[in-house]
Amino acid sequence: MENYTFNSLTLQMEGLNVTKVNKYPIFFFLLLTYVFILTANVGIVVLIWTERSLHQPMYLLFCNLSINDVMGNSLLVPRVLADILVPPSERLIHYYECLMQAFTTHMFGTNAHTVLMIMAFDRYVAICNPLHYTTIMTDKMVIKLTISAWGVAFVLVAILLGLTIRLNRCRTLIKNPYCDNASLFKLSCENVFINDVYGLTFTVILLSASIGSIILTYLKITAACLTSKSKSLNSKALKTCSTHLILYMIMLASGMILITLHRFPEYSEYRKISAILFNVVPGSLNPVIYGLQSQEIHKCVFNIFHLKRVTPSL
Repeated sequence: MENYTFNSLTLQMEGLNVTKVNKYPIFFFLLLTYVFILTANVGIVVLIWTERSLHQPMYLLFCNLSINDVMGNSLLVPRVLADILVPPSERLIHYYECLMQAFTTHMFGTNAHTVLMIMAFDRYVAICNPLHYTTIMTDKMVIKLTISAWGVAFVLVAILLGLTIRLNRCRTLIKNPYCDNASLFKLSCENVFINDVYGLTFTVILLSASIGSIILTYLKITAACLTSKSKSLNSKALKTCSTHLILYMIMLASGMILITLHRFPEYSEYRKISAILFNVVPGSLNPVIYGLQSQEIHKCVFNIFHLKRVTPSL
């Protein structure tokens, strides 16, 4: 018979099922990945904000993605790293810390969609309406798009977790490597029908808006390229749009794998691993892919390192 503990503020995290043999390799792999995520994304943001040549809407909007990657991983990976080194019975977390982690986790996933949507709008204006790009994508427009992306995500996630907070808890085991909405409302013995309905509606609306806007944007960009005889326009479109599309596909694929594995309880360990990879893979690849594509970023990084080499000789 299952033991019930009502509304306990101390929860137990199931975490990853790691053996003594693979505990430290997994720990150091995640640690190095986290350090790289912080270094790469913070470096990109600092570079964009300090180099006036990069004060363009495309790069300023990308800063949102880097900030989102740092935020999402900073409240997830350190906790996972700490839990790897302790036995399962000692993987305890306070309920309010768990709520904060769940909020950050869902903000990370939702923001990834909304930020890539506003980046797609920027690319659409730049390629399909280049003559009016500077008048449309002003500093005010960049600020409005940024606030919209974060604001929509905040409202959707706040409602999601608000419906979960109202529930009384009768269990204490989080069957996940970190806290999220599903693992929290599964602690309740009450009827969670409303939570299931809103969670499904939330997912459908977000994915429909995200995928729909990306498809529509790229169809119009493709049509503009096919009707244009400008090789420079087509080359620019290919470079910037391919990068944006790759980032989107990585985020979408990692999310779809996680959602699919939720339907198969027998693959719970694979689901836990994919839940962690959902955060660390986009966070690691986003700055690399975007940095490799951008000639402007290449040039700024080269100038910085070249200056450092020249300065000592002077």
